[in-house]
Amino acid sequence: MIKNFKWLLLVSLTFVACNSDIDEGVIVEQEVPIVPGSADFSKFVALGNSLTAGFSDNALFIAGQTNAYPKLMADQFALAGGGEFKIPFMNDNTGGLLIGGSLYPNNGFLPRLVIDGFVNGSPNIKSLIQAPFNKLPTTETLNVVAGPFNNLGVPGAKSFHLLASGYGNPANLPAAANPYFIRMASSPTTSIIADALAQSPTFFSLWIGNNDVLGYALSGGTGVNQTGNVNPATYGGNDISDPGVFASVYETLINALTANGAKGVVANLPNVTSLPYFTTVPTNAVPGLPPANAAQLNQLFGGINQALTASGLPTRFSLLTADDGNAATVERNPLLIRDESLTNTAALITAVLTPSLGAPTATFLGSIYGQARHAVNDRAMPSTRDFIVLPARSIIGTAQPSIPAPFNAIGVSFPMQDSAALTATEALEIITATAAFNTSIKTIAEAKGLAFVDVNAILRQVASGGVRFNNFTMSSSFITGGAFGLDGVHVTARANSYIVNQFLMAINTTYGSTLRMYKPGDFPLIYPPSLQ
Repeated sequence: MIKNFKWLLLVSLTFVACNSDIDEGVIVEQEVPIVPGSADFSKFVALGNSLTAGFSDNALFIAGQTNAYPKLMADQFALAGGGEFKIPFMNDNTGGLLIGGSLYPNNGFLPRLVIDGFVNGSPNIKSLIQAPFNKLPTTETLNVVAGPFNNLGVPGAKSFHLLASGYGNPANLPAAANPYFIRMASSPTTSIIADALAQSPTFFSLWIGNNDVLGYALSGGTGVNQTGNVNPATYGGNDISDPGVFASVYETLINALTANGAKGVVANLPNVTSLPYFTTVPTNAVPGLPPANAAQLNQLFGGINQALTASGLPTRFSLLTADDGNAATVERNPLLIRDESLTNTAALITAVLTPSLGAPTATFLGSIYGQARHAVNDRAMPSTRDFIVLPARSIIGTAQPSIPAPFNAIGVSFPMQDSAALTATEALEIITATAAFNTSIKTIAEAKGLAFVDVNAILRQVASGGVRFNNFTMSSSFITGGAFGLDGVHVTARANSYIVNQFLMAINTTYGSTLRMYKPGDFPLIYPPSLQ
């Protein structure tokens, strides 16, 4: 006697249907066929920035491009009617760019970062251009590669750059053109969106907007918050884009991409405070000081605090802790930073210190400490948190050139300058702009019925305890967490595969597709120095 039973099981993030014919104890399972649902994957184009291109470890290179989320999606789309997915591959796995045969005159275009052993238990991170590797870039910016390309992710692109004609014109370097788009643009006068639309895409992905705040963040807030300025032609590279400009640009992009009925998937933007570039270096990175140094600085900073209080201003300096000589004790002191949002009290400090130190020394100290304070990371008041950028760890405690001792120890007696720290005020500007951008992305996506991925929530979870899969917990801890690469900003191949799964699930949910998922454990955590 034969009995037929049919049921659906949810297995490994994919929908699997099992047809069970029970005959003499034999059970046969069959997966649901891979289908596109209401989506058409035959011509897929991906638009975005470095995350779309596959940028990793501070460079673009073949392995990163191969593991980029659009390529991984395209491989699954191919099983559901998807067509060819062409990528503007770099020449090798070294990364970096040449221009006219010489190194591109910008450290942002050097070969990728790698780990060259360990120093005092910490990974020694180097660029491949450094010894012992001594590898130079081989990819020439001015050598245009033949398209059209399905991956139109351009590292460094802001939202409005996708609409900019001439963004791939070498004559517009350096301010109004991008070297990565120069080598892949169909013509010097085209735009990224024009090259996408020329292919008549049936499906698209759009993940753009990170660079509209990221440059400001990476620079420690040295740019300008352009909220209220609706002319992006006047923006600098490290500026925050106006939310209204972003919304208008984003809607223009989506309208153009969907005009012929194409469907797609979009993603929002993570807060930069989820990135180890901003969370690795603690605000209390100064160890216990020699007792004499601690006493000297406490006397100086205490006197300034008293003067601030007498003038009705909040105090700015903490009581510093001396090294107690016990190896089992860990003393931590806050970093001294410069905060441009503070009232400049140089004249007040000069006046207070002149009677005891004399006018020249008092004036000198007033110029140093007029906008200085100790960094803050009060967990009870997260809105007051400062962030120290990752590269600043190499300068803490070193001597500031041309400043006499004992006032020249960076982060200790000499304030870390604007580019080394993202103050709470600057961080709030970024968070506010990102929230506005994300509201626009979701609203516009919902109006068009597009699949939507909340990457902000995903990376917030990664940063606040991590996510677990395949007996592996992925967190935002620098290097050891597995989510972010050696530049502290871009995700690893493993994290990228995890994010790709979120894209694929959103597509399945929105369009009724049955695309398969990846196993993140199959992807590398760190790329070795030597790659084929």
